[in-house]
Amino acid sequence: MFYQLREQLTEITVGDITDEYITVGYVSAEELREIGMRYGFARSTIAACQAANKHFRSGVEVYDDYTFTELRIVNQNNLTRTEDSVALYVMKNMLLVVDVEDYDGSTKEKFMTAINRYNYNAVTLEKVIYAFFDALIAKDFKFIEDLGNEITELEEYVIKGNEDEDFNLHLLQIKKELLSMHNYYEQLLDITDAIEENENELFESEDLWYIANLGQKISRLKEDADSLSASVTHLQDAYSASLDLKLNKTMKYFTVITSIFFPLTVIVGWYGMNFKYMPEFDWKYGYIFVILLSVVVVATLTLVGKKRKWF
Repeated sequence: MFYQLREQLTEITVGDITDEYITVGYVSAEELREIGMRYGFARSTIAACQAANKHFRSGVEVYDDYTFTELRIVNQNNLTRTEDSVALYVMKNMLLVVDVEDYDGSTKEKFMTAINRYNYNAVTLEKVIYAFFDALIAKDFKFIEDLGNEITELEEYVIKGNEDEDFNLHLLQIKKELLSMHNYYEQLLDITDAIEENENELFESEDLWYIANLGQKISRLKEDADSLSASVTHLQDAYSASLDLKLNKTMKYFTVITSIFFPLTVIVGWYGMNFKYMPEFDWKYGYIFVILLSVVVVATLTLVGKKRKWF
């Protein structure tokens, strides 16, 4: 589907496209074949739209009459699922979005939100591009803020020693999500930088500040994501230190217990030698004496340990 931004949003066909008005389109990969022949798109770009790109850093291709890029879109509500994927053709007074894989229609919804954002009488291609990318990252600031609060809560768990057995796995999952966000923002910055350079002179220089502003917003998001990733790394170190401390305490208790009961081993070894003339063997109270001796030794060492704060 194609729309022209006149006094009102007007749906048109491919044959009705003119340079007089800003035109935006959201088409499938199959529809792109016919459109590509009309506008002379490179075959390599059309072929790239037939399957979703599995990497974020796909690059931006600048041609004389248009700029092409692939865009892998992160879903903030579920970073573990497969991302949407679109391709963008930016031409003079025209933005074409190719639906490569839009699983739930969310990208199309954001596209429609973008083209309805500004007054049609004053809209420019730069504003449309800004609105589309801004719709893609609209919820990211809240997502990163919520993720920051979650990391703070996890830090509190470590301090209080309330972490569960899946704690480290949870940290790794958060780190993986933040890495996806980092790569996502790097990809968006590649695109905004290429547009702002305006190598093929598709844009009016006085309106490129919209793209510059967009790049600044994305840069802040990337910095926030990187900062949280560093926090997770520090939290992993703190968690490892906490585990080491717990292990050291456990080993300390075992050492203290071993030290307390070690004299009993000496007593058992001493009286287990079975020499013929050991006096305690013939003594009437020898058995009771050894028992009392063992109890006194253990009690004495226990009191000494508590006094010296061994446990």
